[in-house]
Amino acid sequence: MKAKPILWIIIPCYNEQEVLPMTGPQFLDKIHELTELRLISENSRILFVDDGSSDNTWSIITELSRQNTAFRGIRQSRNRGHQNAVLAGLMEAKDHCDITISIDCDGQDDMNAMNEMVAAYHDGCEIVYGVRSNRDTDTFLKRSTAELYYKILHALGSEAVYNHADYRLISNEVLRHLSDYREVNIFLRGMVPLVGFKSTSVYYKRKEREAGKSHYTLSRMTALAADGITSTTVKPIRIISTMGLIVSIFGVISIIWAIIRHVTGNTVDGWASLVCIISLLGGIQLLSLGVIGEYIGKTYLETKQRPRYIISEKTWEPKTRKLLEEEKTNQTESADS
Repeated sequence: MKAKPILWIIIPCYNEQEVLPMTGPQFLDKIHELTELRLISENSRILFVDDGSSDNTWSIITELSRQNTAFRGIRQSRNRGHQNAVLAGLMEAKDHCDITISIDCDGQDDMNAMNEMVAAYHDGCEIVYGVRSNRDTDTFLKRSTAELYYKILHALGSEAVYNHADYRLISNEVLRHLSDYREVNIFLRGMVPLVGFKSTSVYYKRKEREAGKSHYTLSRMTALAADGITSTTVKPIRIISTMGLIVSIFGVISIIWAIIRHVTGNTVDGWASLVCIISLLGGIQLLSLGVIGEYIGKTYLETKQRPRYIISEKTWEPKTRKLLEEEKTNQTESADS
C-alpha cells in the first residue's frame, strides 16, 4: 500500500445556500472516516469552489472555513460554468495534495464510494471514475436522452466513460499532465481519459438531492452536450464531408437520368419532386453549416486564449482572514454587550 496520501475533495458550488450547510459536515465526516481508516493523511482538505454565486454560498463557505481548518474555499470572479469551476479547484489543489476527488455538493453522489476510490488508488490506479450503476432517480426523458447521448459520444469517437459525470479521483501526476491541456472549451469527461494512465471505475447508486433544486437547466445541459461532442472529436465534420460526397454522387446520377429522360422524350412536368429535393438539400446544407459554424466558433474562442477561470478570493489569504477575524470580533463584542 502507498504512503497515506493527502486528499483534497473538490466541490463546485453555484447558489447552494440551501444544501451546503447539510452536506458540508458530511464531507468533513468522510475526511475523518478515511483518516481513521489510515487511507489518507491528516492534512487532507475540503475545497469549495464558488462559481460566482448570487446567494449566500460564499458566506457559508467562509464561515465553514473559520470553524474548521479542514475547509477551504476559492471564489471565482463571476459565473463561468461547472466545468471551469471543477478545473479551477483541480488546478488550485494540484500543488498541495497527492490525490483529488471532485464531487457535486448536492449530496446525490454517494460519498461512501470515496472509500473504494482511495483503495483503488492504493492498488495503483491513477484515475478512478465514479459511475452510476443505474438512472432510477432520473425522469424517463432525462434517462433516455442521457443514455442516447453517451452512445452518440462513443459512436463519434469520444472516450468519455458511460454514465460517468464529474465524480472522480485523479492523482497529482495526472493533474500535472492535465494542466498541459490549454483549451478554453472544457469538457473534463472527455479530457481526463485522453491523459492516459491506469484507471478503473467504481459503481454507485445516485440518491435524491439533499435540498434545494438543480441549477442545471435544459439549456445548460444542451450546451454541455454540444461541448462534449465538439471539444473531443471532429468526426461530425467528417460525417458532413461523407454526406456531401454521397449527395453529390446522387446529384450527378439524377442529372444523367434527367438528360436521358429528356432525350427520349419521356419527361413529365411536376413540382412535387422538385420541391422535395430542394427542401432536402436545403435542410442538409443548413444543418451542415450549423455544425461547421460550431467548430469555427470554438476555434475563434481558442485563438483568443482567454483565461478559463479567475479566482477573486481565497479563504486562506490575508484579506479574507482579516475579514473573518473582524467579523468574529464584532460577534464577540455584540454578545458581551
